[in-house]
Amino acid sequence: MADAQQSAIREKCRELIYDNDTLRKIGAIFLDNIKRGLGKATHADSIVKCFPTYVQDLPDGTETGKFLALDLGGTNFRVLLIELSGEHFEMKSKIFAIPEHIMLGSGEQLFDHIAECLAIFVKEEQVQHETLPLGFTFSFPLSQRGLTVGILERWTKGFNCSNVVGNDVVQMLNDAIDRRGDVSIDVMAVLNDSTGTLMSCAWLNKNCRVGIIIGTGNNGCYVERQENAELFDDVDNGSGKVMINLEMGAFGDDGCLDFVRSEYDKDVDRNSINPGKQIQEKMISGMYMGELVRLVLEKFTKEGLLFGGKGSDMLFERKRFYTKYVSEIESDEPGLFTNQKQILEELGLKHATEQDYVNVRYICECISRRAAHLASATITTLLHKMDEKKVTVGVDGSVYRYHPHFRNLMMEKIRELCDPSIEFDLMLSEDGSGRGAALVAAVAARHKKKALTT
Repeated sequence: MADAQQSAIREKCRELIYDNDTLRKIGAIFLDNIKRGLGKATHADSIVKCFPTYVQDLPDGTETGKFLALDLGGTNFRVLLIELSGEHFEMKSKIFAIPEHIMLGSGEQLFDHIAECLAIFVKEEQVQHETLPLGFTFSFPLSQRGLTVGILERWTKGFNCSNVVGNDVVQMLNDAIDRRGDVSIDVMAVLNDSTGTLMSCAWLNKNCRVGIIIGTGNNGCYVERQENAELFDDVDNGSGKVMINLEMGAFGDDGCLDFVRSEYDKDVDRNSINPGKQIQEKMISGMYMGELVRLVLEKFTKEGLLFGGKGSDMLFERKRFYTKYVSEIESDEPGLFTNQKQILEELGLKHATEQDYVNVRYICECISRRAAHLASATITTLLHKMDEKKVTVGVDGSVYRYHPHFRNLMMEKIRELCDPSIEFDLMLSEDGSGRGAALVAAVAARHKKKALTT
């Protein structure tokens, strides 16, 4: 009986396992999406937007001084003070919460809250009398019109503040700081967390050309030639390059991934706050991974394949199976189910058998492996797009950082998919959205200084 159930579960999970031909097809569709996003004539209708970030240079090690960074990308945000001198790096930071009523309130409320927290921090660090350059990591889809002009395209990740979409978030931050009148800041750049990740890793590793986020959300950024980025309209600082913010979480919003989406993906999307949007993100990121597993568990339980057909209120409650459970279950040593037993007991499933433990782990592995493989397909596309034979990919985000096998799954799959003449590595970013923002501000300040002295 147990063997029959296990066979049935494995058969039903086959739709969650993509072979290399499928992944290569996804990669080819992704490349076509990138080309459309970069092209002037096709950009308006493209899904993967490929926004120029106006960041043209990677750090070169000569950046020095004190810099502030603001990092807004989820339910918490951080303010950081960073001091750079050559290879030396010192950082102080403070985390502030964003209450739900502010996440869903007005834009003015949100930016007043950010400005208040910024003022508290600079006073605590006793730098309120200095005008420091600031890098602003704003990890939502932005259309940039310059290094310090970012128009919000749409909210993601549970935010829905009014009167921000279509407006310049740097201007809104500056207005909120001006309304206070007690601190003086020089906003040098607005960026998203994938650009920050790329900059942070490039400071440590000169081969870094790609930044990827696999956390609450999913996005990527890479170094492109300016002539290929047809929307880029700034003066070339000399590098001939510009970083592109892909907004790749939206890959699939036009239906191009429907051929691999499961009923569970469609359910997650239907019940999200943004149906039809961020389709790839919903298949990969931490905001949805636990819920995908829960939906599979619920279905198989109701079909009598798990837990003797007897579920629990908590198992059948939306969003009650957290993504951290997936990491914890897969952290158990093979054949041991210490974490899983505790999790299932928490969920009211004390009656789970050892065979259930084996099957639950398998389901978690199918969902997390699929996420790692989808991410690998898009990264391989970026590696092939560059004419470089040695590329480091900077990666950040809670799923990549905390899932016990995610990096290994990605390394293995990229090796299978990638041209063997390309030498690649995945590098865990050390605080991309904080350190990266300060580095973008530092590079911008370096150029400003150079422009003033020439």
